[in-house]
Amino acid sequence: MKKLKYIVPILIAVACVGLQQAKADVFNFQLSQGNTALTAGGFTGPYANVSVVTNGSIVANITFTSLTQTVNGNSYIYLFGDGSSVAVNASAPSTIGKFVAATLPGFSAPQLSDGGAGNVDGFGTMNHTVNNFDGFSHATNSITISLTKTGGGVWGAASTVLTANNQGAIAAAHIFVTLNPPNQANGAVVTGFAAPGGSIVPDGGTTVMLLGMALGALGMVRRYLTS
Repeated sequence: MKKLKYIVPILIAVACVGLQQAKADVFNFQLSQGNTALTAGGFTGPYANVSVVTNGSIVANITFTSLTQTVNGNSYIYLFGDGSSVAVNASAPSTIGKFVAATLPGFSAPQLSDGGAGNVDGFGTMNHTVNNFDGFSHATNSITISLTKTGGGVWGAASTVLTANNQGAIAAAHIFVTLNPPNQANGAVVTGFAAPGGSIVPDGGTTVMLLGMALGALGMVRRYLTS
């Protein structure tokens, strides 16, 4: 009985943690449609990965990550910078709760700020834009923002956090094209804007994996109790 007294709380804790983590939902897509400023130079993308994560709360985290492309034998990377460095069109009233951006070696640290709603080049108006200080010298290859829902309960599935604007875009970014690996001294070859297009990448099994781990732990505790 003493053994059972200590094991039961552990069993409950493991189950609760596993089930709580299993609520996480992920929606991935790419910014693969560039404007003429990008495509005219042969920089056809895709330009960035975007990941939207919800966990049953009022907060959704959205991460933009740069992609690379080989053009005419040279490797280029698509960085984010300047006005409307990244932008999203949320499906519900919300505020931006945080900014996290990587500082590239040799570059100045990004200085991000909430730009409010605004038109992002030819991709229409987004209800959330994020600006970076200055231009290429502060560019980055990764930006994460959080959207805090201000009404109507929690965020549901990650795929429902963003919605298409009047131009059919759910997100966009201000792209700086430069040689890879990025070096501030090289400057930007060209700048332009990109929005989503192409296929949607599913969760990848993270939720199922977390639930499986929790059930596996429960099974081990059960065997211990009956041994």
